[in-house]
Amino acid sequence: MNNINYNPIALSILSYFLRNPAAIDNLEGVARWRLLDETVYQHVDRTHEAIRWLVQRGLLREIPTAVGPIFGLNPDKRVEAKRLLSAADAAASPAEVKCPK
Repeated sequence: MNNINYNPIALSILSYFLRNPAAIDNLEGVARWRLLDETVYQHVDRTHEAIRWLVQRGLLREIPTAVGPIFGLNPDKRVEAKRLLSAADAAASPAEVKCPK
């Protein structure tokens, strides 16, 4: 598999079908639903990492519920949260702020 030019869309489609091996669909269905699902899956994964980072630093609170945790701003860390955003704005856009794992 060396020297292969990997197509990111092909990899997204393959990733979806690996996670959902019983799935079948036509071209339009794959384009509309499968790629959307893959995009959502990737965004949820990245969002999970970012929320973990914020919770670990005490900026967000994690509140356990019967259906899973919910998250909210830690009011005791409001000033620190504003400082972080200000620093990020000064350095780069918020999307470029690195959240270490």
